[in-house]
Amino acid sequence: MSAPAPSTLAIVDAEPLPRQEEVLTDAALAFVAELHRQFTPRRNELLTRRGERRAEIARTSTLDFPPETAAVRADDSWKVAPAPAALNDRRVEITGPTDRKMTINALNSGAKVWLADFEDASAPTWENVVLGQLNLTDAYERRIDFTDPKSGKSYALKSADELATVVMRPRGWHLEERHLQLDGVSVPGALVDFGLYFFHNAQRLIDLGKGPYFYLPKTESHLEARLWNDIFVFAQDYVGIPQGTVRATVLIETITAAYEMEEILYELRDHAAGLNAGRWDYLFSIVKNFRDGGAKFVLPDRNAVTMTAPFMRAYTELLVRTCHKRGAHAIGGMAAFIPSRRDAEVNKVAFEKVKADKDREANDGFDGSWVAHPDLVPIALASFDAVLGEKPNQKDRLREDVSVAPGDLIAIDSLDASPTYDGLRNAVAVGIRYIEAWLRGLGAVAIFNLMEDAATAEISRSQIWQWINADVVFENGEHATADLARKVAAEELAAIREEIGEETFTAGKWQQAHDLLLQVSLDQDYADFLTLPAYEQLR
Repeated sequence: MSAPAPSTLAIVDAEPLPRQEEVLTDAALAFVAELHRQFTPRRNELLTRRGERRAEIARTSTLDFPPETAAVRADDSWKVAPAPAALNDRRVEITGPTDRKMTINALNSGAKVWLADFEDASAPTWENVVLGQLNLTDAYERRIDFTDPKSGKSYALKSADELATVVMRPRGWHLEERHLQLDGVSVPGALVDFGLYFFHNAQRLIDLGKGPYFYLPKTESHLEARLWNDIFVFAQDYVGIPQGTVRATVLIETITAAYEMEEILYELRDHAAGLNAGRWDYLFSIVKNFRDGGAKFVLPDRNAVTMTAPFMRAYTELLVRTCHKRGAHAIGGMAAFIPSRRDAEVNKVAFEKVKADKDREANDGFDGSWVAHPDLVPIALASFDAVLGEKPNQKDRLREDVSVAPGDLIAIDSLDASPTYDGLRNAVAVGIRYIEAWLRGLGAVAIFNLMEDAATAEISRSQIWQWINADVVFENGEHATADLARKVAAEELAAIREEIGEETFTAGKWQQAHDLLLQVSLDQDYADFLTLPAYEQLR
């Protein structure tokens, strides 16, 4: 008697979308179901391990390079696989969601790489999840175009040799995809995003002279990198492409991962492409993990924590040294500025800051860096061109002068800055504005001339939480309290209502965003991720 056929994925509580049958094919869903069966149990164990590790940090208020993996760090013989041609020159990378207009503009931007984002720059509505996949496949098939209904402007792809290489970022391990379930259990969003993209595009990308390349977000340990590596091995066998075709760049955007950079590269060594320094999520992770560590772990206003802060320098310099020691690319942080069409003086000051930031990264040994807007591509390009010239990267700069002790990475009190009342007001204002847009399905939002994503809201609400729980006193003498946060939030909400008008205010999700920001900022039981309660409200 033959074994019963395995159950299949069910699409749950989702309105049909145009052309969804091209993405949600039986074969693609069977692949995602198999990923879920094989790997979700380990994912669940690793999420439990995160909680245990966080409890240990709460107990000790410290972190160290893991003694159990010392042999991996000490062994100088291993390197990651050589970069494929399409990923060898990464001097400028642009980031953004996978809506149709952004897909065309990012591919045409002049950047070497586009981080096609299903994670922090994309609110995971069913429409964004499915149609984002469709837009990428349409781009590879060169059947994508777009006419802006407001301006009438048309967008189309440039010639193939002028297009950026796509590196796709799936959701982090903590998020579920409630619209795809197996036997009543939601599939992890990471497996949905990776699985649909890989299944439909792996061979297609090989045929284009590229490959299935990924950015891995929110990684907290080398064991999580090992899980991804096992997924890559399984997936390549499943569709019948050579092992090592997949390449992954890991975002070092959690404080725990910063202590395991070499081990993360080691676990992925046949598939590793590099590491990236992700600033806002990194700061959020520091607050999250050391939130009860006392005054020495209290971060000042987020805009006061530049990449030149001593503990941030330790992190970025260690990242460059680690990558180049192992033959991997080191990719720098985000220039989030959005040029103003109205204020040339704002642009002048901001462009100077972007140039200084990119000059510093290029001179520190980074092989490339991120921007959020096409107008910043030439600025970042000039900084890296000046250092690289015709070379595709500077992996030959080993930075053996860099020496980072465990305590250097968490020396928050080495920064001479304190939280301010204006910092509280900015965190509240940006938090409300971002969450409101996210609840409407927008993940990348221009706020006060900066491109903000979910990491922005995470650092905003985490700082409010931390300042209140640490009983911070601002420079104006006011104590950070829940009542003060509520007062500032009410004032910001009223200011937004005044700014946009009653009709637009009522049509939006402003009160809902205000309430959610206060919930995750004031609850004594700190939510691991803002996007978990927010996803419950996303429709």
